Amino acid sequence: MYATISPSDLTPAPNPASVGAQRTSGAGRVSFKVNAEGQTRLDRLYQQGCAKIRLPKVYGGKAAEAVLINSAGGLTGGDAVSWHASAAAGTYAVATTQACEKIYKAESGVAHVANHVCVADGARLDWLPQETILYDRAGLDRTLDVQLEGNARFLAVESLILGRLAMGETLTQLAFGDRWRIHRKGRLIHAEAQRLEGNVAHIGAARAVLDGHLALATLCYCGPEEEETLKGLAESARTMMAPFEGCTVGLSAFNGKILARLTAVNGMALRAALIPLISHFRAGEPLPRVWTT
Repeated sequence: MYATISPSDLTPAPNPASVGAQRTSGAGRVSFKVNAEGQTRLDRLYQQGCAKIRLPKVYGGKAAEAVLINSAGGLTGGDAVSWHASAAAGTYAVATTQACEKIYKAESGVAHVANHVCVADGARLDWLPQETILYDRAGLDRTLDVQLEGNARFLAVESLILGRLAMGETLTQLAFGDRWRIHRKGRLIHAEAQRLEGNVAHIGAARAVLDGHLALATLCYCGPEEEETLKGLAESARTMMAPFEGCTVGLSAFNGKILARLTAVNGMALRAALIPLISHFRAGEPLPRVWTT
């Protein structure tokens, strides 16, 4: 026997225009400590939502690795992810990403990424995510907040690729903001704010901006070395970068840090210059394996 269903008994399908699109969110936290043998080991790990963290075995290097993964495969307007990395006294750790982060076209709003780093006295942490690829009409608001104690060492690299270059994509509209704040013993030692908004292809063509280059990166090293030592490191890095074609590099050493700006014709040229530059400031420590596989 079959029941009769009238049209009035049916629940009407939701109107797509009245339903907000699903957004992704995630939070990942990792901290490191020293074991009885003086080796850097995992202390605590927390992951929620799309934020995943993996800890691969490291061969041939001293630093423990944390590989940050956005399991959503990319970000768009309204998405939000936060990462926290901490290194206790005597540890050496590196945080990187499994792949390039992709920021897709946003119908509305921007994606939010908040990065937090704490490095104890006598510890070192290297923040080495792979490149972020910005698609046309993408929106991203990103922050990096770093707290250093005592003689902590910290190396940070953030890279951008403007558009899907292999597909000939041109960025006609973009909203990108990136803010860094680095403190040592509670005192602000580095602050910067970068913003690319509007027709980036047109803005970036200016010689004083990107000179037509489609990839850029910032590297910052903060350490306890004397000023003359830092200037020597910067000078040797400047000499190392001279042979790289299709890439412009500027380096400065001041106030207990070294700052480098790079622009390149494409992501391949940028990475070719970045890899030896990063290795230079890591005293020969090998790059995370995900960078080369």
